[in-house]
Amino acid sequence: MRPRELRGLALPLLLLLLLQPPPSPAHSSTRFDPTWESLDARQLPAWFDQAKFGIFIHWGVFSVPSFGSEWFWWYWQKEKIPKYVEFMKDNYPPSFKYEDFGPLFTAKFFNANEWADIFQASGAKYIVLTSKHHEGFTLWGSEYSWNWNAIDEGPKRDIVKELEEAIRNRTDLRFGLYYSLFEWFHPLFLEDESSSFHKRQFPVSKTLPELYDLVNNYQPEVLWSDGDGGAPDQYWNSTGFLAWLYNESPVRHTVVTNDRWGAGSICKHGGFYTCSDRYNPGHLLPHKWENCMTIDKLSWGYRREAGISDYLTIGELVKQLVETVSCGGNLLMNIGPTLDGTISVVFEERLRQMGSWLKVNGEAIYETHTWRSQNDTVTPDVWYTFKPKEKLVYAIFLKWPTSGQLFLGQPKAILGSTVVKLLGHGQPLNWISLEQNGIMVELPQLTIRQMPCKWGWALALTNVI
Repeated sequence: MRPRELRGLALPLLLLLLLQPPPSPAHSSTRFDPTWESLDARQLPAWFDQAKFGIFIHWGVFSVPSFGSEWFWWYWQKEKIPKYVEFMKDNYPPSFKYEDFGPLFTAKFFNANEWADIFQASGAKYIVLTSKHHEGFTLWGSEYSWNWNAIDEGPKRDIVKELEEAIRNRTDLRFGLYYSLFEWFHPLFLEDESSSFHKRQFPVSKTLPELYDLVNNYQPEVLWSDGDGGAPDQYWNSTGFLAWLYNESPVRHTVVTNDRWGAGSICKHGGFYTCSDRYNPGHLLPHKWENCMTIDKLSWGYRREAGISDYLTIGELVKQLVETVSCGGNLLMNIGPTLDGTISVVFEERLRQMGSWLKVNGEAIYETHTWRSQNDTVTPDVWYTFKPKEKLVYAIFLKWPTSGQLFLGQPKAILGSTVVKLLGHGQPLNWISLEQNGIMVELPQLTIRQMPCKWGWALALTNVI
């Protein structure tokens, strides 16, 4: 065949090859259909349940006004809430638009390596960064978000790539990304909305291309969807995208997703359930879930006006972690960096405090299972976790009894077999079996300096039923 004829065949052959689906890996025979029935049957990768604790990072143009909430634009322009309107009147010229905050989002002091080191020190096992919030500004150079992304505007840097590389090079954490499906004021979304979502211009030209772009280029192992804008999953083609994610994507074996894939899907479809923000049911759920919550009680983004009482104490955060894990959930604890990329002192302190607590008590948190009882029936603020292979039950107690005796109503001891130790102390403790159920443990007499940790302690009980 002559060269010219070969050239004539090359394009059709190339197109044919491109249209062929990539071969599935030999070790994964399960393929998922683009239906909730099929997708919901996917087994959650084991690493997520074992991890227990992650860090959420809300960062974007909303970090520039840093007032009230990360919903600043919506509250100011759409709802016209007086305190937001007054804030703009007092601090910016009358012609100032939200888009004008873009160049002020400098990320001047953003150092991905420093962030990664802080996250490693926190004891977290994964992070989730807001790659795009409802304002539409992308923290990577999305070609579908022209002049409203971190390459074209503000930082002039690929924030997602810098953090991804730092996390993967310097830590043992999994890298995850949050992505808002809708955007408050995008004209194509507003047009689709006005058609009762019969038109699908926005997901076809914006949402779906960006999701494929994020997964292929940054390979997040958590894909945290949010913001359906009142549109059903059919509008977003969520099941079609998730089938690709689970079957074909570069993270198909390890990726986990949440339940926010369209109106009505929350707490019903997807990978792990979030159910609502700051969800902490206090009892066991039959499905893997996550408690996404904020250190700042009132906002996910950084707030300049926050006072110290607006932040949860480390004692309150440890309590959240322990309750969540005992009931089968993961804790995703949020921080909000400043416009210049600084993690404020109060957030860093909370993260490092949690890390110091987990250094002592991580054994009772990571890779644990739920026990037959989540909390104690006799003593308040005692929560249980379980490692069946090691025959270990952990009793995590948040108040040290002044008597030095801890009464546990749930574990039943076995004479000559049960051993009780305080994590970080190590020596076996004396215990007495109670007449009905449970045991009384004699805690060691320790000074404040001798305490293995603060804010909560864990007993390891070997061979109890």
